[in-house]
Amino acid sequence: MAGMSKGTAGRRSGRPERDTTVPRQAKALGDPTRHAIFRAVADAPSPVDVATLTARFELNHNAVRQHLAKLCAAGLVVEEVGPSTGRGRPRLQYRPALVTSGDWGIPSPYEHLAVMLVEALRSGRSPREVGAEAGRQLAAKVPGGVDPVEALETFAAQRGFEPRRVERRGSVDLVLDRCPFQVTASIAPDVICQLHLGLAEGIAEATGGSVEVTELIARDPRRAGCRLKLTRAPD
Repeated sequence: MAGMSKGTAGRRSGRPERDTTVPRQAKALGDPTRHAIFRAVADAPSPVDVATLTARFELNHNAVRQHLAKLCAAGLVVEEVGPSTGRGRPRLQYRPALVTSGDWGIPSPYEHLAVMLVEALRSGRSPREVGAEAGRQLAAKVPGGVDPVEALETFAAQRGFEPRRVERRGSVDLVLDRCPFQVTASIAPDVICQLHLGLAEGIAEATGGSVEVTELIARDPRRAGCRLKLTRAPD
């Protein structure tokens, strides 16, 4: 696909057929070490690589790779090519791919949405302002040096949006191939979409300001495909 980033082109989601998803995921997570690796990836504020997981679990690289391969095949984890560091081949990195709310101990994205909605009602602030504050709080967990686009993509994936990155010169679009808030977004798109626009703006602002959120192009949530437009600051 023209304009698609290397990370997107090199991605291996391994999505199984819907009717076999739960059994395959349950089988993949039946191993305690593999389940722990999955939680480490799912809870991380940015994509993680094999070296990070190897150090954390004190396993050898091959064992970690084998666990990750099974998680990818079960549709629990996405493998993608990380950004080039200028030395050697870009490393592979992993982020969560689970899109079923509340499965396998991962909190439902509706929980976070509910907290933001309550805060908007309680404080009287706009959804966008509340979202921006929540985004800044989330970004405080992101390690220094992480690409803000990666952080935004990871947070979107953790909330079930199935983001797809499309890079152009000086700009990036995150296409959200799934809306996990289909019902609420259909009823009140001005509230739900503005919350998530603010969330993205807060994350971008608090991760160094090298990326600016310029627009959120909303689509019918039943069809998904919303587009978060980003601009990179000049070097």
